[in-house]
Amino acid sequence: MQLLAQEEYGLRCLLDLARHPGDAPRTIHEIAAAEGLSADYAAKLLRELRRGGLVTSTRGAAGGYRLERPATAITAWDAIQVLGGSLLPETFCHCHSGQQARCVRDGDCALRALWENVDAAVRHVLESVTLHDLASGDSPMLSLISAAAARPRLDAPSPEPPIARRAP
Repeated sequence: MQLLAQEEYGLRCLLDLARHPGDAPRTIHEIAAAEGLSADYAAKLLRELRRGGLVTSTRGAAGGYRLERPATAITAWDAIQVLGGSLLPETFCHCHSGQQARCVRDGDCALRALWENVDAAVRHVLESVTLHDLASGDSPMLSLISAAAARPRLDAPSPEPPIARRAP
């Protein structure tokens, strides 16, 4: 799995907006300069974020971008969904069938189970973190992420008891 540049920089654009909640709308040039991006790339990202309902734009001399909702109501997962989607797309197995039309492990695949669980764990953490949390800085984020990773998911199956192994 790989985090795309668009997801990283899109989150950074959102964080810039989260850090300026009461200010006038932020222009593309202000956001681009603050995040070290070209104005064209920032405009592309902000267009996607607007289409995804995470930011709103105002035209004109006093125009710019703002968060659509408070930073406490937008999660990192919301941004990932708008910018790139799931870390493990539903078509993943269909794209990795080797030389066959269908994957030889289509019915019983331990690897798929592994990737689905990794995807669920990452999603769980991303759903637990808001833009407000991210804007708070490194130290508070590390504590929050550790706590989120340690919390069991409500939909998680109960752990299986360990398999007893015989001594050789």
